[in-house]
Amino acid sequence: MILEITKDNYEELVLKSDKPVMVDFYAEWCGPCKMLTPILESLSEDYKDTAVVYKVNVDNNKELANDLRIMNIPAILIFKDGEQKNRLIGVQSKETYKKAVDLLI
Repeated sequence: MILEITKDNYEELVLKSDKPVMVDFYAEWCGPCKMLTPILESLSEDYKDTAVVYKVNVDNNKELANDLRIMNIPAILIFKDGEQKNRLIGVQSKETYKKAVDLLI
């Protein structure tokens, strides 16, 4: 299960992480977001020792989504050392996400 984060713990869990972090911005009503969930759960397991995967519900965290200029969902933002390194919009292949994370490990 992927931990859901909010504006309250975003800085601590994402920006201060010592590992690369993938953050999935999604909504419950979003069909493509639901399609992406099993891919992210698999990635979370694959990277359990080297990277972290979190989810942010844009409906419940509008301020955070606006701050990060999330215009389309699903949106995967990948961070390393507190900086956004990549942004992938829409459902991508598991390999696409793996390549993006592997560059930061």
